Amino acid sequence: MKLRADKLREYTPSPEEIAVIKRKPIYIIVDNVLDTYNVGAIFRLADAAAVAGVWLIGQTATPDDPLIGHKIHKASIGIWRWIPWKHVATVGKALEDIKLEITRPSTYEAGKSPRKRHTTISRFGYFPFSNQKLNIIAVEQSPNSIPYTEAKYDFPLALILGHETEGVSKEGLDLADAIVEIPMYGVNNSMNVMVSLAIVLWKVMEKST
Repeated sequence: MKLRADKLREYTPSPEEIAVIKRKPIYIIVDNVLDTYNVGAIFRLADAAAVAGVWLIGQTATPDDPLIGHKIHKASIGIWRWIPWKHVATVGKALEDIKLEITRPSTYEAGKSPRKRHTTISRFGYFPFSNQKLNIIAVEQSPNSIPYTEAKYDFPLALILGHETEGVSKEGLDLADAIVEIPMYGVNNSMNVMVSLAIVLWKVMEKST
């Protein structure tokens, strides 16, 4: 199924339609990203790559926020309804959830936070990697970073994206197995968070195609 943006904005998928999507063992951790446009765009990227889930951390806005959730709806053109997502307090909690997720069926429904789920999609987001370590990579400028082109993106994989100004939190950097950086050749020292994700995510996708 391929839907145009105008259809996606209004369409609410059924659990059956969501369940048939073949997802890759990639998890996106959104570490206190504040701009709702960035959050919505991250959902669009998550769908484009058919990732297994998106974890929204701390102050990151959520699609069910009664005040600003509509901004994520608009920026994501409604695609957030198709993506498994959770909101948790810390990167550490997200990684704990993901490590459980890769060894057992999901307990939440795409397009809904855990506290608002009504049904469970059996085996949704499940990948039988019980004997493999979760590979955790932060996308950030750091004295310890390596070029994004040189990293090993082994599956199952968690990608951590950080705050627009502060970047990935210290917790996220400390928990990462590797930190990757995108080279900058102009006067600006950083790149938009969703653009950075797109660049790294499509490098990851080379592994799965």
